Amino acid sequence: MARPVARLEGNAPGPFFVDESCIDCDACRQLAPATFARSRRHGQSVVAAQPAGEVEERRALMALVACPTASIGTTSKSGARAAADAFPERIEDDVYDCGWRSAASYGAASYLVVRPQGNVLVDSPRASRPLLARLDALGGVRTLVLSHRDDVADHAILAARYGCERVMHVDDAGGVPVERRIGAIEPVALDGELTVVPVPGHTRGSIALLYRDEFLFTGDHLWWDEDDGRLDMGRGVCWWSWPEQLRSLERLRAYRFRWVLPGHGRRWRASSAAAMRAALEEAIERLASPRR
Repeated sequence: MARPVARLEGNAPGPFFVDESCIDCDACRQLAPATFARSRRHGQSVVAAQPAGEVEERRALMALVACPTASIGTTSKSGARAAADAFPERIEDDVYDCGWRSAASYGAASYLVVRPQGNVLVDSPRASRPLLARLDALGGVRTLVLSHRDDVADHAILAARYGCERVMHVDDAGGVPVERRIGAIEPVALDGELTVVPVPGHTRGSIALLYRDEFLFTGDHLWWDEDDGRLDMGRGVCWWSWPEQLRSLERLRAYRFRWVLPGHGRRWRASSAAAMRAALEEAIERLASPRR
């Protein structure tokens, strides 16, 4: 629970607050941007403005629920159950944000794809009882794709509950008891809608998942930089090989998609596949520049 005595300076007066345990994962700012902002002084999230009205309050409570470190508090818990039940939250079509982020993954996002032939989780959310109940109601989980070693979180709980097949690249799987290990650098089709695309760089075994030539789940490989308004990768958080990560980015030219859905960083929907391709080309040119 967030502690009022550890409330960060810079929180707007009122019932909602962020305490000093915040790890700056950005989850609250994504879910409730009208309420939360990043403090330049602390490098953490704070309540920039108290929620105005029911909609903003509900979004703030959803951020409270999703926070991986329980760093958000409020003097009123009214509506918290409804906020918990709001996840997974639909993004577009049959793709959902699981919310309920895990501290074990440093607050990385996880996603659910609901399909008649079996639901797919991309990376592991925090296995909270409310979320598991909602997953049960949506048909459980058939496949759990783990993008890289950092975001496995509660995979064992999910596998035990649903008997799902875990998919991960062999170079990151290590001792994780993964049912299907991808060993190639070439793309691997899981079925007619799902393709695993190896994107080594951030880690040696990083993978992305392409769904229906529309949605690219990128793990920690690629994201949208909200401040600069462009696709980006992080050299400072590249744990294996920056040159390989650049080559992985270039290989994404072979694919068509409109959405980038990352573990860390902002997700982005391009107006068309052509617009996404243009943004990708700009990122390749910029990030490969020696001046970068």
